[in-house]
Amino acid sequence: MKAELETLIDQMITRGILFEEAVEEFEKRFILSVVNRHHNNLSKAASELGIHRNTLSKRLIGYKNMNNPKRHKRRQVAHRHKRPN
Repeated sequence: MKAELETLIDQMITRGILFEEAVEEFEKRFILSVVNRHHNNLSKAASELGIHRNTLSKRLIGYKNMNNPKRHKRRQVAHRHKRPN
């Protein structure tokens, strides 16, 4: 497994993937794999990951927002103020 990881790291460096991007993608895939392994039982998945269930929930929400950025953008609404009489 170590050799496979080294090969993957070399490929990522060659392709110009930044460290932060690599860490985020690894974390996301690792977490989603554990959640899938536990058939979306967040308590069991969080226990296996060694994190709090609320932390896991927040991460999963963040992953959904990454896939659908338009969904959570705030709409800017023009507010009209009444003029004092």
